[in-house]
Amino acid sequence: MKRDFIGIKDISVKDIFDILDLTKKVKKDKKRYADSLKGKSIGLIFQKPSNRTRVSFEIGMHQLGGYAIYLGPDEIGMGGRESVKDVACVLSRYLDGLVARTYKHEDVKELARYAKVPVINGLSDMSHPCQALADLFTVKENFGSFKGVTLAYIGDGNNVLNSLMIASAKAGMNMKVATPRGYEPKEKVAGVEFSNDPKAAAKGADILYTDVWVSMGKEKESRKREKAFESFQLNDSLVSMAKKGARIMHCLPAHRGEEITDSVIDSKNSVVYDQAENRMHVEKAILLKLLA
Repeated sequence: MKRDFIGIKDISVKDIFDILDLTKKVKKDKKRYADSLKGKSIGLIFQKPSNRTRVSFEIGMHQLGGYAIYLGPDEIGMGGRESVKDVACVLSRYLDGLVARTYKHEDVKELARYAKVPVINGLSDMSHPCQALADLFTVKENFGSFKGVTLAYIGDGNNVLNSLMIASAKAGMNMKVATPRGYEPKEKVAGVEFSNDPKAAAKGADILYTDVWVSMGKEKESRKREKAFESFQLNDSLVSMAKKGARIMHCLPAHRGEEITDSVIDSKNSVVYDQAENRMHVEKAILLKLLA
């Protein structure tokens, strides 16, 4: 029976720790897994432009001995020129797996419903599960454990936050969230502390995490959002309220000078590039779990 990876909510605590353990092995010894997916192929169905997601999956698949083909909006036009069902049914005849980066979460779910091969959510408007697991792996690399670690997320209640909250709760990590009024996440997770006060969230935190204020598809709201978020910038003043040496995290791309300052993202405690690298290692582990 085929398995998909659509959201953190759909996988067990054991699944999470199994993926993190495999990620550690994959990152440490690339040669060991060099032919693990030899002869296998995946299709990258992207409705949105991408840097990390595309490159990490393409190179990750290559390092596992397989092949990845990029299928951008001009090639497919999924949901427009061609129905999601038809895309799923046809590509299942050619490929061993699909990675979808979409505007609508329903498109990923529909793709998985009709596809005969595993489907991985590379990003949707509701969730970003590969990012969340890469974030967990980065935290574990830095702290060795999740127990007693507090991550403060300051910014928009978006897809990144949705996945990170569930992942943190399942991993046993403390999490505080501060968003402007009206920009809270649609669904709250038990055990996560919510407020509209960035200073309260940052106080005593081991990790400070932020994301862009204006995500792709929300450009028309940019002025309104910039005004609402102006006191939520991750700057030196806010960092000073966290624990000394608190790690700085951002899923990238960053709008420097908006949600985060250069002095913070470029500081010695910033692990944003580790996060970006770990995307590839986590995705390789997910591919191995689903395709090997």
